Amino acid sequence: MTFFSTRTCTGGINNCPNGCECTDWRGYYASCTDIATLPRFPANTETLRLYETRLSSIPQDAFVDMVNISLIYLSVDVTLRSLEKHSFFNLKKITHIEIRNTRSLTTIDHEAFKDLPKLKYLGLFNTGLTIFPALTRIHSDESSFMLEITDNLYITEIPANAFQGITSDVLTVMLYSNGFTKIQHHAFNGTKLDAVYLHRNKQLTELSEDMFAETISGPVLLDVSDSGVSSLPARGLESLRELSARNVWALKKLPPIKTFRHLTGADMTYPSHCCAFKNLKKKKGYLDYILCNLTAMHGQHYKRSVGTITVPPVMGGIDKGTDPLLRNIYDHHDFLSSLHYHDFLGGHADHDMGFGDTLKNPQVASSQDFDSHYDYVVCEDGEAVTCSPAPDDFNPCEDIMGFSFLRVSVWFVSLLAVFGNLLVLFVLLTSHYKLSVSRFLMCHLAFADLCMGIYLLLIASVDLYTQSEYYNHAIDWQTGPWCTLAGFISIFASELSVYTLTTITLERWYAINFAMQLERKLRLSHASAVMLGGWLLCLLLALMPVLGVSSYQKVSICLPMSTQNLLDQVYILFMLVVNIVAFVVICACYIKIYCTVRNPTYTSASKDSSIAKRMAVLIFTDFLCMAPISFYAISAALDHPLITISNSKILLVLFYPLNSCANPFLYAIFTKAFQGDVFILLSKIGLCEQQAQLFRGQTISTKASSGDTNRRGIKTKILTRWNVQATATCYQSSINKDNNTSRDSKCEPTGNKSKHIQRLNSTGVYY
Repeated sequence: MTFFSTRTCTGGINNCPNGCECTDWRGYYASCTDIATLPRFPANTETLRLYETRLSSIPQDAFVDMVNISLIYLSVDVTLRSLEKHSFFNLKKITHIEIRNTRSLTTIDHEAFKDLPKLKYLGLFNTGLTIFPALTRIHSDESSFMLEITDNLYITEIPANAFQGITSDVLTVMLYSNGFTKIQHHAFNGTKLDAVYLHRNKQLTELSEDMFAETISGPVLLDVSDSGVSSLPARGLESLRELSARNVWALKKLPPIKTFRHLTGADMTYPSHCCAFKNLKKKKGYLDYILCNLTAMHGQHYKRSVGTITVPPVMGGIDKGTDPLLRNIYDHHDFLSSLHYHDFLGGHADHDMGFGDTLKNPQVASSQDFDSHYDYVVCEDGEAVTCSPAPDDFNPCEDIMGFSFLRVSVWFVSLLAVFGNLLVLFVLLTSHYKLSVSRFLMCHLAFADLCMGIYLLLIASVDLYTQSEYYNHAIDWQTGPWCTLAGFISIFASELSVYTLTTITLERWYAINFAMQLERKLRLSHASAVMLGGWLLCLLLALMPVLGVSSYQKVSICLPMSTQNLLDQVYILFMLVVNIVAFVVICACYIKIYCTVRNPTYTSASKDSSIAKRMAVLIFTDFLCMAPISFYAISAALDHPLITISNSKILLVLFYPLNSCANPFLYAIFTKAFQGDVFILLSKIGLCEQQAQLFRGQTISTKASSGDTNRRGIKTKILTRWNVQATATCYQSSINKDNNTSRDSKCEPTGNKSKHIQRLNSTGVYY
């Protein structure tokens, strides 16, 4: 319990209490340090500063005799534990109370602050409070009131009706850097809210849907920056004009846009949230309409802005580098300029210091509202919302698919790729024939193309789910595991498909060029080793963005477009070079195959044309598949889209998966061998038996004429090898002849090579 000293003062500097220093320059000012009890101060004291004291409590009616007191500042008291009932009671002229750095202060009586009609500002900083203080008995009549509660790490909750009764007019609350974890429903019940600052509350994760329920008006400004808030209330924000949510990484979804009816500005964490406000216009109310008409006659816009504080210039000679709390206490106005709220109210340390006449004599000063801390123009027709950060070129304000026809096309393409490749895999794996090199490679190609279809199916599903509200799902999708999985599948499928196509083309070229050298025939073990290397390479390329090289999170279609450092650029360019080289190899091999197969003597012009058309289709589909990859890679490397992301999605849907849709048809389904396998498979259930039998007969005849070594004896093998060598010798001798077009009759069998090549290629790779 703190007792008053028995010393009394009637006024003047000579009556200053022991342990205090006083000045009467522009109002009576007292500053006390290292006191354990509160003395009685002169009745005309206007400003009281208690610094580094040893008080245990502020007793009842401690300042009741100070009829002119307007400011009380208490700071750095390690022993102060409580504010008792009526500690600040019935002080008719008090305008500002600030209590800071009192870590032992744990108790504030619910009537400690009572009947303070002129109070404009109350600040509680860095205390030991564990529950939100009861402030409902203040009953300020001022036109605007500011409550600042900061750095109180042990207050975890703001209860219901916490601010009711503080003031009958506009209220600004600054509740930042506290230990809040939640705000209860109806917390701001019965208030006229201007601005609510909740920034830097790291543990604040829960805002009640009804925290602003039953407010008389407002809030007009809401700041939740640098907090842990994961959602905003969907009710009570109809009057909101400014929203600040910087570095709020947990806030991934916004309330319905109709919640923000009068929003003019937003400062968000994620660019996608600005897309929500893209088409939102601030609508003028009836009062705004009247004001605009009135001010139009004077040729100026009406603006609502923060009120300024009129302050006199201070006398020179102040060391601005010195802590204001440690300056000469007679430097009264310099001390006042250091108070926390002064900067907020518009004070400037360089020229305007102290409270001046406006704050010194609030009972006679004209009232100025500072119920908002930003400017906005009312008299503009359909003012658009200003929002930052703006979406970049890689994340435009649109759904994943962007265009409506793409939303339909992607389903057709993805389902075609999935079912087409599933059919190929099923027929290949259930075929009664021995697994050959070509069938083995076709299995890998079908699996890669199936993965591409799954990727498109996943993208299409997410697009359908997030349609028209992608901005609310963009963060969860692009930063979540599903986008990473989709990107991994896409890159793995794309690269494995390109790798397998290149391998198939090289195998075809090799088989045709060395058709007469059976000892150089590719074995299944060779193909397995080649594909194992391909799988490892493709898995590594797909894993790189997961491991931090580039990223799948930059664009909504989950492709690695991030090039923040040199390693990212090397990765993107490497994939680009690999795909270009693969395309060149495929083109070169098909041109070589065409030149080898083309034989004017034994091949008809129509057959020649058919082969050329088939190879042209294969090369063209490969090119259409490579083009989007190249566009994306170059765009990423330059960190700027060569075409808009919206248009590039057309490439993604219509061309990027083209091989996945076309490959099962070009390399399998359209070939006679595959169709025969289907007939044989269907014959097992009693369907298409005649066609299956016909195909079996053709197969046996073909195998007999081709000299299949698996069904012949030793003698047949020797004869076949001898015939092959003889044919090859004659064929070589015919090539070595000078420009003589005549041909030795003994070398007539060279036509067998052309026929053998045609047999290998007439039905595609599936043989």
